[in-house]
This record gives sequence, C-alpha cells and structure tokens, in this order.
Amino acid sequence: MDRLNCTIKLLMLPWSMMWSLQIFYSQLTSCLFIALFQVLKQKKLASTPSLGFGVLVSPGQDVSPGPQIIQRDPHRCQNCGAYANLYCKILLGSGQWQCVICRNLNGSEGEYIAPSKEELRNLPELSSPLVDYVQTGNKRPGFLPVSESRISALVVLVIDECLDEQHLQHLQSSLHAFVDSLPPTTRLGIVLYGRTVSVYDFSEESTASADVLSGDKSPSEDALRALIYGTGIYLSPIHASLPIAHAILSSLRAYKLNLPEVSRDRCLGTAVEVALAIIQGPSAEMSRGVVKRAGGNSRIIVCAGGPCTFGPGSVPHSLAHPNYPHLEKAALKWMENLGREAHRRNTVVDILCAGTCPARVPVLQPLAKSSGGVLILHDDFGEAFGVNLQRASTRAAGSHGLLEIRCSDNILVSQVIGPGEAAHTDSHESFKSNSALAIQMLSVEETQSFALFMEPRGDIKSDFVYFQFAIQYSNTYQADIARVITVRLPTVDSISTYLDSVQDEVAAVLIGKRTLLRAKNFSDAIDMQVTLDERIKDVARKFGSQVPKSKFYRYPKELTLLPELLFHLRRGPLLGNILGHEDERSVLRSLFLNASFDLSLRMLAPRCLMHREGGTFEELPAYDLAMQPDAAVVLDHGTDVFIWLGAELAAQEGKSAAALAACRTLAEELTELRFPAPRILAFKEGSSQARYFVSRLIPAHKDPPYEQEARFPQLRTLTADQRIKLKSSFIHFDEPSFCEWMRSLKVLPPEPS
Repeated sequence: MDRLNCTIKLLMLPWSMMWSLQIFYSQLTSCLFIALFQVLKQKKLASTPSLGFGVLVSPGQDVSPGPQIIQRDPHRCQNCGAYANLYCKILLGSGQWQCVICRNLNGSEGEYIAPSKEELRNLPELSSPLVDYVQTGNKRPGFLPVSESRISALVVLVIDECLDEQHLQHLQSSLHAFVDSLPPTTRLGIVLYGRTVSVYDFSEESTASADVLSGDKSPSEDALRALIYGTGIYLSPIHASLPIAHAILSSLRAYKLNLPEVSRDRCLGTAVEVALAIIQGPSAEMSRGVVKRAGGNSRIIVCAGGPCTFGPGSVPHSLAHPNYPHLEKAALKWMENLGREAHRRNTVVDILCAGTCPARVPVLQPLAKSSGGVLILHDDFGEAFGVNLQRASTRAAGSHGLLEIRCSDNILVSQVIGPGEAAHTDSHESFKSNSALAIQMLSVEETQSFALFMEPRGDIKSDFVYFQFAIQYSNTYQADIARVITVRLPTVDSISTYLDSVQDEVAAVLIGKRTLLRAKNFSDAIDMQVTLDERIKDVARKFGSQVPKSKFYRYPKELTLLPELLFHLRRGPLLGNILGHEDERSVLRSLFLNASFDLSLRMLAPRCLMHREGGTFEELPAYDLAMQPDAAVVLDHGTDVFIWLGAELAAQEGKSAAALAACRTLAEELTELRFPAPRILAFKEGSSQARYFVSRLIPAHKDPPYEQEARFPQLRTLTADQRIKLKSSFIHFDEPSFCEWMRSLKVLPPEPS
C-alpha cells in the first residue's frame, strides 16, 4: 500500500481524544506503568540516564474492568505488523487506515467503511487502548474438544527425604494442607529424593508404594520406559486419590544417618528429570477427551532442605573442595539446561527451600529461572512455606508467551529486564519492515513484569510518540490470546512540564531494576550505592538549580518522592547490608528483577502503617519517628511484613493483644494474593528481633525538629512529654538520615509535598 500523502483527507476518530492520559492510566494501571506522561523533544536531556524513560509491563496481570474482547483476526499493518488502534487515521470511504508506528496505509477488507465516524465506535480496537483478540480452540487445526472448559492442572511434588524430625513434621503439615487445597481435577504426582529417586504409585491403596531409581546419574531411556509403561499410576486426579496422597505423605520418615545436613546426599537434579519424564508420559497423543500437550499446564514444585550434592547437577558437600569452582560451574550449566528442557516441555520448576542448611543458590537458581519458575528461601517449612506451596501451584496465567514491542521510529528500546529472552519468530518474515522487539516469555504470570527502557534516536519533531505492546499467549482454557495495548504520549519542549509528568514511584522501580541487574554480588552492590549517589547529583545538576554563592544544588521540586525512594533502595536489603548471607541477597535480587510493579515497589521502599484507636490505621513515612512507645506499627517490605509493639503498649496486656490482632489482620489482607507470600514477624520494642524493623526505617531522629515535622507531620500531634520520651528512646549510631545523605552529596532535598 502507498503511504498517505498530504492531499488525501484524513479523519481522526474524535473519541480517541476522550482517552485522557489520566483515564488511560487508570484503566491500565494493573498491567502497564509508564515512568512519564510527556516526552522531551530534545534528545540530549531526554536521554539523561540518571532519570531515564521506561515502562513496566505485566503481561499476565488481570485487568479491571475487563478488556474488550474481539473474536476475529486483527487488522495489522502490512509493512511493520502493528495492530489497528484508536489512534489510527481512517478513510471512511475506503476503510483504509494509517499505521501510527510506520505511517503506512492499509486496507481493512471493507470493515472500516462507514457512513459516519460514530458507526466505527462499535469496533473495540478503534475505541479502547487495550483489547484482547481471542481465538478459541475449535478454530485451530488438529484441536479436539476437552471435557472440561479449563485444562486440568498438573503438579508434581519433588520432596527432599534428608530432613531431620522437626523439619519433616513441619513439612508434612504443610504438604497435607497443600493437597487438601488442590482442586479435585488437579493431577498430582509425588517424588522423593536422597541418594535414590522414589516415584510413588497411586494404584496401591492399602500402603505407600514407590518405584525406586538410582540417583547417581541421569535415568536411562530403558529405566524410564520400564517406569512409564509399567502398571503403576504416577499422576492421579485429586478426586480419585486424596486419601492415598495423605497416606504417602504420612509415611515419610526423618533422616536416620548421623551426618550433618550439608553432608547428606541429595540427587535433586535426577529427581527433576524423573518428574519431567512422568509428566511427559508415554506420548503426547490425546486420550479420553483430554489434551495431552507435552507438559501443558504443568508445574514441578521442589521442597528442598539443602543443596544438590549427588548425581548430575551436584556440587561437593564442602566449599573447601579443591575443585569446587570448576564443579560448581559445570553444575550450574547442567541445571540451566535442565530448566530449558522443562520450559521446552511447558513445565515450570519452582524450588522452595527451607531450614538452616545453605541451599547453594547459585546452582539451583538457573534451574528455576530458565524454566520460568522461582526459587524462594524460607526460615522453616511452616506457615509461610505452606502458603507459598499453595500459591505456587495456582498462579500461572498461561504459556507459550510472546511479547512484541513497537515504537514510533524516533524511539529505541535500549534494554529489557524480566523473565524472558530474545525470541526468533516467523512473524518478522510476514511483514515487509517488522522492527518489533520480540521477547519470549518463560511463563505468563500475574506476579511478573518486564522493565522496558527507551530513548530517542534524535530530537523529536512530532507532537506525539506511539508505543504498542502485543502480548500473545495460550491461557489455561486453551484459548490463544493476543492482548494489544496502544499508548500515545505528547512531546514537549518545557522541562518543567516534562518533570511534572514523571511518575516518581515507577521511575524509582525502573532505576532499581537497572541498578540491581548490575549488583551481582555484595561488592557490586556497594558500587551501585555510589552509582545511586551519582544519579542524585546528575539529576540535580541537569534539572535543578544551583544555590546562589554555594556549591549546593536544589533537587527539582517536581520530583518530590524520587530521592527518598532511592535512599530506601540504597540502604535496604536489596543493596544495603541488612541481609546476612549472599544466598538471601541473590534470591531477593532475582525476585525483584522479575516482580510486578506493586511487589517491586514494596521491596524497594517499605510502607508504614500505625494502628489507631478503633482499629483504623494511619499511613506514615517509613521513618524511625514512627517507633512511639504507645503505638503498634505495621511495616510492609514486600517479602517481609513486620509488626512492632511499643514498650508502653506491650505492657498493657488487653490493649496490646487487640492491637496485635488488628495488625495481623491488616498484614494478611495486604498480602492476601502476594507471591511469594511474605513472612510475617511480630515483636516488641527492645527485643532482639526488633532490629529487623529498625534497620529498614530511615533514621530521622537526629534531624532538627523543624525538618522532622516537615517530613513526619504526625509528630505535631504529640505532647511535649511524648516527644521527649520518643527522643530519649533512640540509640545513637552513625548512619545518616535522608536529609544528611542528600546534603553530603551537595544537594538540597526537595520540600515534602
């Protein structure tokens, strides 16, 4: 098709203007987060890396209200592959539409021919920025109908048998609750591993029975064939086998040998290989009306109490082994390949570790990550572990995911961070000039997001820039979904207007993800703290103003929240020294890089809520000034939620019990759908555990009173005696407050809003 020239009269659909930026952001806030709503025309300033420009996309996130559904093929640009959308210009007489990405003129097979603009308003893609194209199974070649609308989930539990009695009891309790929570149609398998792999047989009703394979090497084809084609039933629907599952779990026994936890043989790699084999089954043919895709909606959940130290993918028991670095590197590669094989079979591997034995996270992480799963550390196999078991099994939104990003030709996607990898698709061959960036999603889940960083290729001449995100995946009902989100942002010359449009929280999360990507160990994390310092100074110099007759700069007043959020990032568990073990930092870092916006924000900067009379809560800045002796405070830090009781309140038994109950209820409500489920810890002022709470609050008690009141207005409600008592309760240490940190950088902090 020829491009439109200026002699052709174009009609812009007027209702597109109805989607103001605020309405648009409100509708898409659950799946798309934009760092700014105005784009600077000048490349030099727009490309400032210290502030940057980016978007967070959550492909698997539910949208409320639900998106417009279209059950037909989309109209796509023949040149670049972009989808028709509400910002396209339409020729009513011919039905032709102009692509907003490449400006190519395309036909619509007559569908966009209309006597008036109002007639086209009934077409969802021309009236909404977000639409779902849905193709159900009966339109796909080779599809056989399923007996149920939703394909049954499949879960294989891979359980460590090298546990001491106390850990085993907690694990059994969590596992019994887990199988009780599964839907009746879920197919369950149970595999145990130590030096050998035991695959439990659900055909034996009277006793727990298992077939045993050696764990010292990968199972041979003959061994797997004998297992799969034998008489045993290794995957069984819950409705037919719940009593058997409970009997199997009750039969588990504690580790008997007198060896320390770290010295016990665990063939975790072999066990996952066997689990994959029983999921695959004899073949991928369809039987009894059930679609047997290879894997399909399948999940392996590993319950581990220690590292893989036996068989393929293993490392030596001792870190002091002379060849440990080489063996670890080989194990890491093997685990990554196993994870890729699981992903190829559409099976996700989650690894839930618990206990005091180091799990050797660097070796296990690639298995979970490359399959699309997660690795989570727990203190024990108790409540938080049990909740994560249940949430892990139900969180998937779909599979076979592909994310395509298209931008106006003056915008470049410079970096992508998230649970995916570059995709090589055939779609590029279908269009003349498809410059879309394609990302293969390892899984499609509500709890994940992709951080996309963009920059202009040069100065922008146009009044608007356009972005289109196409998310293609198969959902759990075996329907193929193509979710299309189209964004139009105005361009401006005014720096003040540009800064006003910056969304501080989104910008902070994007900066956090880019920073954490480079913080691969604690030494890197220290370097990244310095990088954040330089970001603050750079933004102040480029967008702020210098104080007359001084070396200080004023931070831009439009970015009130951003520096404080980055201060939380700098000193918190992601970059600071709060966490004691490198395994904990590594797991937290990996979770943060892939997490949804909401969880990422909470992991970066905690939310502080103080309990009030009548069971209500007041949200306050996360400052240590909230540690008032007569108060109860909830601090939500993403993967941890802390409940702190002041000494005076704790001394009043009835009152403190009521406050604690209200705080626990709030903590559970805040984290009801969160994955991973956080641990919830409660403690009193002055207790040893209170250090977890204190270390995450900004130490503002040293700031002058006028500055404290400006940033923590709740102080004004305290009496003089209460303020004296609060001040005397603090222990002096050298860590700077937010204001002291800013001034150490020769930058004046912005006034609080």
